[in-house]
Amino acid sequence: MVSLILLWPLVIVGLMLLMLNPLFNRGRLFFVQTRMGAECQPFRAWKFRSMRPAPSIERGAFDALDSHRITPLGHLLRKTRLDELPQVINVLKGEMSLIGPRPDFFDHAQVYVRQIPGYRERHAVRPGISGYAQTEVGYVDGLEGLRAKVAADLHYARHASFGFDMWIAWRTLCVVLGRKGS
Repeated sequence: MVSLILLWPLVIVGLMLLMLNPLFNRGRLFFVQTRMGAECQPFRAWKFRSMRPAPSIERGAFDALDSHRITPLGHLLRKTRLDELPQVINVLKGEMSLIGPRPDFFDHAQVYVRQIPGYRERHAVRPGISGYAQTEVGYVDGLEGLRAKVAADLHYARHASFGFDMWIAWRTLCVVLGRKGS
C-alpha cells in the first residue's frame, strides 16, 4: 500500500526530471544496474541517474566512489535521496522492501560474499530503499567501512520488525530533511 502511495511522488519527480535532465544531467534519465537481492539472487534495480557514464574501466569492489562523475543535478538527487525513488518499482515487483539492507552492485557483492564475514547472511531479508546501515553508519568506502555496514545490516536482519522498520523510516526522514545524503 505504501509503495502505491509512493508512486505519485515518483511520477511527479520523474516528470520534473524529464524536463531538467537535458539541461543539467545530459543522457538517460534512469540508471539500471544488476544488484544482489534476497538469498543472493540478482535483480535489476532502478534509480534516477546521478553520475556521468563510467569509462570502460570499472571501479573495483573496494575502491572509493568516483565522486567527480556526479553531475550537478545528481548532487541534488543524492542529497535528497530522490535518486532512489524509482526503486519503488522494485518494491512493487517484490524484489525489494522499503526498509532493508541496501543492495550492492552484483559483481562487487559476489566478492564481498567470499571475503566479508556475515555478508551472505545479510541477504536473508529483502534489500531496501533505506536501511539501518544507511541511517546509522552512512556512506562507506573501503574494507573497514564495509564491515561496519555489514554489522549494521546483520543487526537489522536479526531484529527486523514493524516497529524497527518504522524507527528506520523516521531516521531516514531525519537524514533526508537534514540533507545528509552521500
